[in-house]
Amino acid sequence: MLSSAPHARGFIHRPAPRPEAVRVDLSRVLQLLRDPLSSSLKERQIFILKKVVKQCQRGFLLRNLADIFKIMNVCAERVSDHPEYARILCDLLQICSLPFLKEKASDEMSFAAVVTDCVSQMGYLMRIPLPEVRQQICSTVIAFYSHDKHQHSSDGVCRLDYRALMLERSGLAETLVMSLALMEEQLPVKLCLLQTLQILSRTSEVNCNLMLRAQAAQKICFHMSEGDPSGQMLFRSSEILWNLLENGSRQEVTSQLSSSDCIASLKDAFFHLLLNGFRHHERQLRNDLLVLLSLIAEKPGAPLIESGFVKHLTPFITFPELKSHNPLVRNLKLTFKQEDFEMKKLLLNIIVVLSRDLATLQLFREGRVMLALMLLVKPSSSAVRSGRRSWTCRQQEELQLQALSTLSALAPLMLDEYITCQANTCLLLLVDSCLQDGVLRRFLGRPEDEDAVALEIQTDCLFLLSVLCEGDVHRKELFGRDGVEVLIQYLSLDTALIFSGLGHNKLLLSTVDCLWSCVVGCFATEDAFVAGGGVDLLLQLLQRSPRRMLTPLTAALLELCENPPAVAHLLRWSGDRDTSAPQLLLHIWRREEEQMCVSRDPHGMIADVKRPIVSRHQDESSSSSSHDVSAAVRDLSENLRANIYCIFCKLGFEGLSGLSAEDHVTLSIIHRFLDFKVCEVVQELWSEAALAVPSDEAALKSVLQVSEATAESVRSLQQSILGRRQQEELQEEQRLYSEIRFTHKQREIAADAWRSYVARTSNYSVLKEFKRLREERRTSEHNTPSDTETQEPPINKPEPVAL
Repeated sequence: MLSSAPHARGFIHRPAPRPEAVRVDLSRVLQLLRDPLSSSLKERQIFILKKVVKQCQRGFLLRNLADIFKIMNVCAERVSDHPEYARILCDLLQICSLPFLKEKASDEMSFAAVVTDCVSQMGYLMRIPLPEVRQQICSTVIAFYSHDKHQHSSDGVCRLDYRALMLERSGLAETLVMSLALMEEQLPVKLCLLQTLQILSRTSEVNCNLMLRAQAAQKICFHMSEGDPSGQMLFRSSEILWNLLENGSRQEVTSQLSSSDCIASLKDAFFHLLLNGFRHHERQLRNDLLVLLSLIAEKPGAPLIESGFVKHLTPFITFPELKSHNPLVRNLKLTFKQEDFEMKKLLLNIIVVLSRDLATLQLFREGRVMLALMLLVKPSSSAVRSGRRSWTCRQQEELQLQALSTLSALAPLMLDEYITCQANTCLLLLVDSCLQDGVLRRFLGRPEDEDAVALEIQTDCLFLLSVLCEGDVHRKELFGRDGVEVLIQYLSLDTALIFSGLGHNKLLLSTVDCLWSCVVGCFATEDAFVAGGGVDLLLQLLQRSPRRMLTPLTAALLELCENPPAVAHLLRWSGDRDTSAPQLLLHIWRREEEQMCVSRDPHGMIADVKRPIVSRHQDESSSSSSHDVSAAVRDLSENLRANIYCIFCKLGFEGLSGLSAEDHVTLSIIHRFLDFKVCEVVQELWSEAALAVPSDEAALKSVLQVSEATAESVRSLQQSILGRRQQEELQEEQRLYSEIRFTHKQREIAADAWRSYVARTSNYSVLKEFKRLREERRTSEHNTPSDTETQEPPINKPEPVAL
């Protein structure tokens, strides 16, 4: 003890500088704390540590961080015997919540390993059993994710995300999860730790994976139903599980939650909220837990039946459709708000998930789940008794749709119950009610309420009509004029809505499919469709729709061309910019060949007479793939050219008015499209056969010659068309020049007349001369003999007198 005094005096009895200049040497502080000779100088050590705290009020320098944490560890070792060190430790941890300081720009990288190690040590300080220390550690870690830019705005402060990045590298999240076992008797500390884990897992995939490595999902789920009057434990535990699902491995989370203890904990929490939760956030949390249970149910082998979850859940699945004396359901109150509506949809979804395990079917039989589905689907279930709350009409429609989807999955597995409940009769009644109400007309009458669900219902209805009427002329007749009128209204859809993202593109495709199945092939419905302007609407859609819509539209037009009135409408139609139907089809043909990279010259003429209609994509397909169908034949179904050719076969290739020379050039190719395609197919088949069996080269050469001759004749025709166009343009140019010359001549005559008039009116001598000349002209005209006088001169004509 005597020997330690000089050493202590040498450290303490220095001249005291000014307070702002006090700088404590951290290495000497460590020496004082660790030296056995100074172990009894507790007051001196506390005094020096307080000076360290005061000196570092703005934050710790990166180069001092290692010494600071050594000091923390020394304090942590002495806390149990000397509680005074706990306050110092908490103060140092609080300073760690401030941004770290740097002296040079490179300090962040230079001291990265040191910072990572120090942050890792912070997690091990959770072993200290004092609540204030543990809470301070949690507060410090939470501060690592603080976005207070004012603290990071000055020079010498580490960047905003530096500490969070170091925390991820340190593995602190895993250490904090493992420390949950130490918090059994400290509920406030456990809530603070859960809040910390919630923040760590909110946006960081690294932290989530570290937490899952420490079995975080399982450990948190074990304790989520423990008594907590504030309800924070259940809320924060649920949030952490959701963060792990979204940012971590979903498979790992469901694997950890698939134990009996976890399912029991989730089940207790869910049923507690279901029966006792009336606030908005409690109902939302209840739905979140149900989603978690649904995800667990998707994992094969999850003990949901063994835990009693399915048995207890079945009465809630059938509520409120079935009355039950079960004491659990007797106290259940539905508010029919959005959260309860979402829960009902989740319960219908979990039926499908649970039905994959055949053992649950017996519980569904006992709980009369099939009957509840029938009552939900049944049209009368939408009727609301006076004075009794229920689902809204929109909610009822959506639940009916999901119940039908659930029924489609459950009925094959519970066929006896399906028959016992007379499900076929129920479904027929539903269809009949749809027909009586005019479902599609009702949607057409309220476009302002159109959303994704309404569009899906309309699409499904049109699809059902297509399936029912396809190939049956009698049913097409029953579809009748009323159905045609509905289709015409759907075809009047604004094409701009196709890109809205709600599903109008599917609705339009379903409408065209319904036209194909319910109208085409029946003369009565076809006549009604043509008379109602349906052909005009198809052409308008053909002009304005994107490329993917054109194939079904051209196919429907082709089928309608079998009806002569439809052809007449096609020839009379005039679209935007007075475009005729042939002009539109020719434009689509050119655009199609441009996308297919067909070889054409700048005027649209055939560039390669050996391959007049072959595209580059067709060459690549034939060389790189081995399909059963040849590339030439497959080409007919992969683009619009075949449909356009067939439509022109109905319209005719002659006498089409309003076509330009470019249109005639394209039309000449379409006219011989079949000839070109036949020669192309023969050539492909011959080349394929030549690989296995020697072919007749003379016959192949003959076919090629025919194809080339046809292409040459078409090219000659195209050249003559272009030549005539050039002559017409030249004649038009000459006529224009003649008109210009005539106009200039008239202007010159008018200018001369004007100058003469001005001269007469401004000069009297000119006016006299003009009058004299006019009199002489009149006299000469009067004295000139007429034709009759020239033939029969007078007998007594006087001789001229010489003057």
